[in-house]
Amino acid sequence: MGELAAKKHVQYILSVEKRKDDFVAVVMEHLRMNGVYWGLTTLDLLGKLDTVDVDEVVSWVIKCQHESGGFGGNIGHDPHILCTLSAVQVLALFDKLNVLDVDKVTNYIAGLQNEDGSFSGDIWGEVDTRFSYIAVCCLSILRRLNKINVEKAVSYIVSCKNLDGGFGCTPGGESHAGQSMLFIQLIIFKFYLSKKKNK
Repeated sequence: MGELAAKKHVQYILSVEKRKDDFVAVVMEHLRMNGVYWGLTTLDLLGKLDTVDVDEVVSWVIKCQHESGGFGGNIGHDPHILCTLSAVQVLALFDKLNVLDVDKVTNYIAGLQNEDGSFSGDIWGEVDTRFSYIAVCCLSILRRLNKINVEKAVSYIVSCKNLDGGFGCTPGGESHAGQSMLFIQLIIFKFYLSKKKNK
């Protein structure tokens, strides 16, 4: 096997950032925040995070924030919990969480928790166990887990367990490995919190 062509990977990631008007960029515009997160984490893993202009990235991320506190996939897009997590992760990657109004962001996320403990992805109300994981992850990064009912969130995910032992997106939904992985991560997280509380 050959060596990883790290330089070519870096060049490719940086070139994708510059292509904003081609067809692929336009049809994927709503996913840009998530793509930026994945591209930057790849650069970080390759030890090349310094190849991007931090101020430019942070400025763009902040421009994607909606008045509700959530972040959209790009400037002018509706906010979504997934884009909000990616925005928070990008800022954390650069150690720039201080530019956030943390209460505004966490109030947005907390406002997406439903009475049954589930989370909607946005104001349109789609429910998926991924959003529960995203909420817990984002609030953990921002150190504001107290904004949601974690017990209800975990109980909701438990209610999505199926007869085959897997978990669906919603109660009775088809089992999926991704949803099962999220359940395991949240249970580990809940165990960690209970151990930390008892110290």
